[in-house]
Formats: sequence, structure tokens, C-alpha cells
Amino acid sequence: MAKYAIEEVVPHDHPMILLDSIESYTDNTAVCQVKITPDVNFYDTQLAGVPAYVGVEYMAQSIAAFANANERDQGKEVALGFLVSSRKYKAIQPSFKLDELLTVQVERLYKEDNGLSVFDCQILVDEQVRVEATINVFQPDEPEAFIKEQTQ
Repeated sequence: MAKYAIEEVVPHDHPMILLDSIESYTDNTAVCQVKITPDVNFYDTQLAGVPAYVGVEYMAQSIAAFANANERDQGKEVALGFLVSSRKYKAIQPSFKLDELLTVQVERLYKEDNGLSVFDCQILVDEQVRVEATINVFQPDEPEAFIKEQTQ
């Protein structure tokens, strides 16, 4: 496992990179982290935190980090992927509070030949599950061609 900065494996620019780091990854899993501070994107001063629904994007970016870290290990370029859907999104709390360290765990359950993958995802705070979901993503072989085809 190589060590990548999050900017090297999430195909966004700041401020839309919501994660702080990719801590570890394997062929089927990844663990990422984000610390909730007043400076993070989507911080709500009235909540003194980030709404829990933003967790779906934390999960999606963790999946991107997982996929692209593995791609980079094989000498490939960082590629785009698409969040298709979220199933069974269950949040135990309405928001992620100031100073909480979120640990986002993703595990690929399966991958189809057409680029569709399904991930089991969890967000933990102090080793306790706070959010869980099943996320479906699509990573075509040629993302730019796919986007162009969809916009014509």
C-alpha cells in the first residue's frame, strides 16, 4: 500500500475535496478520515457541525480514493466515477459535531464487468457506527467519452 495525499486520489479540486486523508486501502477496502471543524465545507454554525446527509458524499469520495489509489498502484491515471445511488442510508445522529473525527470505511461487495460496483459503507465516530449505507457507483472505462455521450 502506497501513501497518497487525498488530492492525489480524489478527482476534485478544493474546496470540494471533503476528506482529509486516506488512511489505508486494500484491493477491496479503504479507510478515510475527516475532522469536523468550522472550516470544513458544509459546516453549519447553527448545528455546530455538518448535516449527516453530507455523509453520502464522504462515502462517495472514500470510494473514489479507494478506486484511484488502486489504479495509481497499477500505474494508471486517476479516473472519474459516478455516484449512481444510495440504499439504506441510515444516520444515527442528525449531524457530525464540531471536533468529531470521522472514520469512513468502504468495502467493495462486488464489481460488474460494465463498471458498476456496490460498496458497503460506514462512518464511525469513536469506533461507533454513526452512519451506514450501501452505495452504487459506476466507473466507465472511458469517463470523458461517457460524459460526452450523455450530453449529446
